[in-house]
Amino acid sequence: MRPEVRVSDQLTEDAATLLAEAADRGGHVVLTGGSTPKAAYARAAELGADWSGVDIWFSDERCVGPEHEHSNFGMADAALLSKVEPRAVHRMEGELGPERGASEYAKKVAGSFDDVAMPEFDLILLGLGPDAHCASLFPGNPELGIRDRAVAGVEQPGMAPLVPRITLTIPALNAGKRVVFLVSGEDKADAVRRAFGGRQSPDAPASLVDPAGEYVLLCDPPAAAQLS
Repeated sequence: MRPEVRVSDQLTEDAATLLAEAADRGGHVVLTGGSTPKAAYARAAELGADWSGVDIWFSDERCVGPEHEHSNFGMADAALLSKVEPRAVHRMEGELGPERGASEYAKKVAGSFDDVAMPEFDLILLGLGPDAHCASLFPGNPELGIRDRAVAGVEQPGMAPLVPRITLTIPALNAGKRVVFLVSGEDKADAVRRAFGGRQSPDAPASLVDPAGEYVLLCDPPAAAQLS
């Protein structure tokens, strides 16, 4: 299924509003890394939403400590989490390494979702790489074939920084009640076409995302330039 495409000239504001509304509803919200989400997080922190009913999760993490410059948690904490008061923040412990870190995160997920096969996060935010990867699911990597677990370790990422990762899997993303990609810039236009143009392929991992719930691509006009 192709996503609903929403092209916005004020992407940061619209994404921040989406986040604030999700916070007011409460539930389980998955954050992601990247410059486009970072701007949305910073703006969302200013909107006065009530985050007290929200559990924060992460789509992926580099295997570094939370204070490291490459940490997705560190970015989200500085831009948003340190400025609001969520019910809980479930950090991927990248410093444990890809396998142990993934195992520990899987335990957190299972404990919060009553050991169901796949967690049903209320909102999953995702970015898109220039190679059409999402989370830490890279073109051609074996993690794309995982069907029986929600979290995986990634030994060999497909782009810099070339450090191992922890990631949610395709089945976990597809179980989300609402999945929203945030994408900006002309340099992402080809990736947007490959990811959301219709044909699924492991060469464009984001194209494998096909949730049963609400599915939205929120992007600016340059990113949408090659969509038909």
